[in-house]
Amino acid sequence: MPVAPPRPRPLPLNALRAFEAAARLGGFAAAAEELGVSPGAVSAQIKQLEDTLGAPLFDRSARGVTLTALAADVLPDLTGAFDRLAAVSHDLRTGAKPQVVHVAALPSVAQLWLSPRLPGLRAAAPEIEISVTAMEQPPDLKRAPFDLCLFFGDGPGEALAADTITPVCAPALADRLNRPEDLRHLPCLIDTTWHGDWSLWMTAALPGQTFVPRGPEFSLYALAVEETVNGAGVLMGHEALVAPYLARGQLVAPFSTRVTLSHALRLWAPRPLAPGSAARRVADWLRRQR
Repeated sequence: MPVAPPRPRPLPLNALRAFEAAARLGGFAAAAEELGVSPGAVSAQIKQLEDTLGAPLFDRSARGVTLTALAADVLPDLTGAFDRLAAVSHDLRTGAKPQVVHVAALPSVAQLWLSPRLPGLRAAAPEIEISVTAMEQPPDLKRAPFDLCLFFGDGPGEALAADTITPVCAPALADRLNRPEDLRHLPCLIDTTWHGDWSLWMTAALPGQTFVPRGPEFSLYALAVEETVNGAGVLMGHEALVAPYLARGQLVAPFSTRVTLSHALRLWAPRPLAPGSAARRVADWLRRQR
């Protein structure tokens, strides 16, 4: 009886994904961050793929990795294939659960801008389920499993609010701040994401003078805001985020100097939104909340 020849084994999909991400982003660490795994896992997947192929895909040196000619040749087609796979996966997810809207947002935006608006959104569209993921950087628009993105930036999408900064503090501290120079005598809370805010504002408020803020640092802006409300010091306030606290009188802005940055709070969709879709309705509702 005839014997079928052995079929070539398909290349492992996870290894192909790791290789494509590392090749496109220029390194194993960047690929690991995008894929949500460790750099060691990316390296192991790529080594597995190279062993299966019997050919190297990266030239490794002390300065990093570079693509071999074979890898560079196949990368455009592989990237296009994964882009298409991501689009199909998104369509499948949306088709299976059309009333679920996935939102990616900067942590401070998710906590201080979006969260207070969610009750109103639920009341306006109770049949829509909102899923929020906090991320420090906007997702890859071609790979993101998200319907909407909310980040400060000067890139795509529509500006919902200008990014205007000015110092804010609890009312009890405001009496000690008559002029910008008085900030030298109080703790100045620092957000690590926007570490340069103090310098930008001081350039406008005290031109030609040197000012080094001294105070605790926070990796979560929302936590820095709460500590400011508690009287821990003065924070450089992003007005789009601290506006409710100012309106309630929990925080005050003791100085008239305000600096508007180029990075507005922006809303965009990684893919075109179908008219009448849940994501389009959420986007339209958020636009009316500026």
